[in-house]
Amino acid sequence: MSAPSSVNESMNGSVNGPTIRPRRSALKHEGDSDRVHSSGASSKAVQIAEPETPPIEEHHVKKQFSAGVAKRLGGRPAPTSSPSKASLASVASQADIDNSGSSTVLTAASAAMDESPANTPQGRHRDKTDRISERLVAQVAEWIQHEKTKRETRKTVKLLRRRKTPPIHVNGEPTASSPTRPRSDSISSDSSEVSLDRLQKILNDGMSALGLDQVPQLGPRLGRRRSRKSLKAPPARTASSDTEFFDGDVVVPSCDVFLDNSKTMSYSGGKATTEDTPSQASRREEKEKQAWLTFKNEIIRLAHTLRLKGWRRIPLNGGEMISVERLSGALTNAVYVVSPPPESVLPPQEGKRQPEKVLLRVYGPQVEHLIDREIELGVLKRLARKKIGPRLLGTFLNGRFEQYFNSTTLTPENLREPETSRQIAKRMRELHDGVELLEHEKDEGPGVWRNWDKWLDQAEKTAMYLDNQVATELQNTTHPKETWKTRGFVCGVEWPVFRQMVQKYRKFLEDYYGSPTKIREKLVFAHNDTQYGNILRIRPDDKKSPLLQPANEHKQLIVIDFEYAGANLAGLEFANHFSEWTYNYHDPVMPHVCDATKYPTLEQQRRFIKAYVDHQPKYPSVPGVSTPSVTHSGTGTPRPGMLQSTNSASSIVEFMLDARVPPGGWKEEDARREAESERRILELLEETRLWRVANSAQWVVWGIIQAKIPGLNDGAKDVVTALEGSVPDEELEAEEEADAFDYLGYSQERAFFFWADCVRLGLVSEEELPDNVRSRLKFVEQ
Repeated sequence: MSAPSSVNESMNGSVNGPTIRPRRSALKHEGDSDRVHSSGASSKAVQIAEPETPPIEEHHVKKQFSAGVAKRLGGRPAPTSSPSKASLASVASQADIDNSGSSTVLTAASAAMDESPANTPQGRHRDKTDRISERLVAQVAEWIQHEKTKRETRKTVKLLRRRKTPPIHVNGEPTASSPTRPRSDSISSDSSEVSLDRLQKILNDGMSALGLDQVPQLGPRLGRRRSRKSLKAPPARTASSDTEFFDGDVVVPSCDVFLDNSKTMSYSGGKATTEDTPSQASRREEKEKQAWLTFKNEIIRLAHTLRLKGWRRIPLNGGEMISVERLSGALTNAVYVVSPPPESVLPPQEGKRQPEKVLLRVYGPQVEHLIDREIELGVLKRLARKKIGPRLLGTFLNGRFEQYFNSTTLTPENLREPETSRQIAKRMRELHDGVELLEHEKDEGPGVWRNWDKWLDQAEKTAMYLDNQVATELQNTTHPKETWKTRGFVCGVEWPVFRQMVQKYRKFLEDYYGSPTKIREKLVFAHNDTQYGNILRIRPDDKKSPLLQPANEHKQLIVIDFEYAGANLAGLEFANHFSEWTYNYHDPVMPHVCDATKYPTLEQQRRFIKAYVDHQPKYPSVPGVSTPSVTHSGTGTPRPGMLQSTNSASSIVEFMLDARVPPGGWKEEDARREAESERRILELLEETRLWRVANSAQWVVWGIIQAKIPGLNDGAKDVVTALEGSVPDEELEAEEEADAFDYLGYSQERAFFFWADCVRLGLVSEEELPDNVRSRLKFVEQ
């Protein structure tokens, strides 16, 4: 800071004399030119007064801009140590105060400033800084004015609401309003007004420091010119999942609301009757129509609360404008397709988004014992980051909204189609490799045992009750027997015997693998419920869609319902999928029955697993890398037509075809790969056979928990309802028909499947099983 002090001393010395003398640098010689050195030079120039007064040239007088000097008399300190225009102006201002307003000071200061050209880097930086400061002041002032306008508007609205508040009605008559104290403004409102006033004061002080009399106007000279690149639209995100993100995490709106769908469980509801004469049937239909209308209105309220895009255009009581259809085939939840009004009812408006179809999923009444919704939400967020599955639109206490796909659900017959089966295998491989397991998920072991341990207490309580009911019914010969009691024990045998066999099987697996570490190494992220109803085929709207390309046709298939997703072995995933071939949940007579003859043959199993093993999914992060547990070979030799990656961009290997041929030629390499693929297929077939028992045991207890057992926990409620007569018999029968899936029958069918595999593994002999179990065992082709 030595240069400014020297200048100050020189200036003070010059103003004491009668005249102002031009200055030159003390480091100059007499013959030097009068050019001014850049302030960025290493030497510091000290200005001293000349002994004689040279004539002032005319161009110096022409460059004296009084407005420019006055603008810099605001008292702002110089930010740099170089004698720039601003610093010399400050010196001139101080000298003016000390000498009682000498008129010659401004002339000298202006002449000194002229010796520093305006096109120097320091001058350009000062001008740029002033423009940025003025722009900042203008933006802050505009924001303050906007906030003040909003504050006044809110005050006006609150005042009008207080004046228009209607009187409270009791039994149809208005009541006298009780005297109440006027509502005072909240602390947050007061603090907001104080904050705006303080910010306005800070802005005024800043304008004074900058020498501004009024707020600058935001013109084209104050703003930065937008380049063509900034005017381009942002790149579109992948259509698979565009859930909102914040700091890399998924943001899903939620609310604490319970949606009651107990009266809308039918697959066709809300149809008004056209009969004029009232009857019992017409009254029931009218009551059902009213129940559906109430349900639709609640859906609209939920959509408003969760801010589903476009749905706030629909009135809160516009239930008659939308259509809600329940989908069949879902066993855990009730799934509805919610369609907005057509454009003829809700015409498009410029600048406003039209509501789209959404999928509404309402959780089942017994699901809290089966599924941890916090874990499921975490899984869905992980899948959203990978753009897998439908995006999550919003959640509430007993359900959620999801993205609706223009798609068709697969059928049991589709699973048996060779090409569709291969496509499912490819998508399964992409899921297993595309989502990494967390360390704690690996430490917890296979998810099938985590589910078993979690569901065990509730299932045991129900199964013991059922066993007692069956034993009592077998001894009673006077009363008519109920269907589920005549079939015998739900697990085929008494619950303690079934549970003991599961424990024996778990010990068998531990001995087979030798240590939990080997099981841990084989874990993948599995879906664990790949039944045909959870697999959709997308119908591309555009004929040029990439999904129509032969290499991408398998990507038309998407899997939904990740409620049971987690760590499991690939063999268990195959066992679950193959077991689902034996079910038809849309069968009008017995949707719960397991038809073992429809289990895939050994050839069909090999075809599926071979498509899984040979598929090499590619990901942007790590192209071409697959999970180590399903890698064909550890040599890394490329296939024909594939180049090896090298460190050098101009490696000669890329131009020498012979250098890419493995030892022995491609025929030998193909034979080696085929042998490796065959070895892996046989390994996964054996793994599927081993873990099929665990898969069956899991679904046995699942069905027991899902079943609604009369007299268990809710017996008192049933008696009270019957005594009050609030629910007619016809409506009870309609509800039972709407929810007609036989969960106990499903569990028993799975139990016979379980016992047959236990016999195949040598865990139990057929002679050790009861006669009624031996005759009903479900053996499948190994």
